[in-house]
Amino acid sequence: MTYEEIVCDANNLYKAYKASIKGSKWKETTQKFMINFLRYLIAIQDDLLNRTLQNGPAEEFSLSERGRVRPITSIRIRDRIVRHVLCDEVLLPEVRKHIIYDNGASIKDRGISHQRDRFEVHLRRYYKLHGNEGWILFGDFSKFYDNIIHEIAKRELLKLFDDDEFIDWLLTLIFDGFKIDVSYMSDEEYASCMEDTFNKLDYREIPKNQLTGEKWMYKSVNIGDQLSQIIGIYYPYRIDNYVKYVRQQKFYGRYMDDWYIMNPSKEELQDLLENICAIAKELGIHINMKKTRIVKISSTYKYLQIRYSLTKDGKIIKRINPTRVTTMRRKLKKLAVKVQNGEILYEHVENMFRGWMGGFYKLLSRQQRQNLISLYEELFGKTITIVDKKMIITDKSQEKTEGGYADGWLDANTADSF
Repeated sequence: MTYEEIVCDANNLYKAYKASIKGSKWKETTQKFMINFLRYLIAIQDDLLNRTLQNGPAEEFSLSERGRVRPITSIRIRDRIVRHVLCDEVLLPEVRKHIIYDNGASIKDRGISHQRDRFEVHLRRYYKLHGNEGWILFGDFSKFYDNIIHEIAKRELLKLFDDDEFIDWLLTLIFDGFKIDVSYMSDEEYASCMEDTFNKLDYREIPKNQLTGEKWMYKSVNIGDQLSQIIGIYYPYRIDNYVKYVRQQKFYGRYMDDWYIMNPSKEELQDLLENICAIAKELGIHINMKKTRIVKISSTYKYLQIRYSLTKDGKIIKRINPTRVTTMRRKLKKLAVKVQNGEILYEHVENMFRGWMGGFYKLLSRQQRQNLISLYEELFGKTITIVDKKMIITDKSQEKTEGGYADGWLDANTADSF
């Protein structure tokens, strides 16, 4: 099958539709789409075959995550379906063949837990060769998604598909929806905008009456768009290949814009950083020098929100970043108010808390666990008990019966395992 046939295949479009509505069936717009989904899928198929597809309207909002505010762009279901079928059936299977194993973001069977595991594997393997003497270079790309250049991203993706005409047309259309109206810029600012660091959060503060469509900047991709995730995985592949294959650094990994290299020589890491900066400049990637640092491998350092240390005996000590616990405590307090005011359902809070505790339970100290559980019990009037690595949550008014728990306490919804 050609790439056009794959993308336009009715079965693939239906699969993309199922993926697009997952998790949003409660929305009115999703429910309206579901009522007539067959008619909409046929219309999408016709637009793809006839090359009449157009980008739909998007909604912008900000999301606060771990103290960082991120600009998010949400697109309509019709556009999400096109993204899913393009990314799931065409782009991702090919991209996965061309990226290093230690590039772990947004890929099935990998993800943040896998990347943390790989970091620990590298620490152990490094210790077998060099002990706990040596250094780690931690690097960070500044405003990574905001500064991805469309021409380069599209060119590198098309290389994987021999510049297929249909993929070229579809990527051109989608990238056109990413372009930034920079009519507010002076001629001098516009001349250097492709080299300067662009910040979409600051951009959203620009008055709308200054965005007249006279000047456009063809860089930046939308956080929240599935294609942006694929681009984020693949865009810096030249850096990955340089470090891993040209310089033969075994202990290297990258998770989107966060990366590290372990090496016994501080001088070699400094040289690596210089060369990485040179490649990054060609790609329009800006290295955040405030967050990029070289530290002793025997010291304490943070990677993907976990604090690590490698002892002289080869033991890896890891603890959750304390700020994550503080953030969760504040979040629970805010959610408790919303539950009390009827703004959200308590069940959503409980599911969130179970997932968070399941991910970080082993990394919390005993005191941190007790304090979090006590706070949750106080805020929501619940009692939490850990039984055989399962978190049992019940109302405080519910009492234990003789020889066990009250009826309904240990059910499928409340006895989920960590």
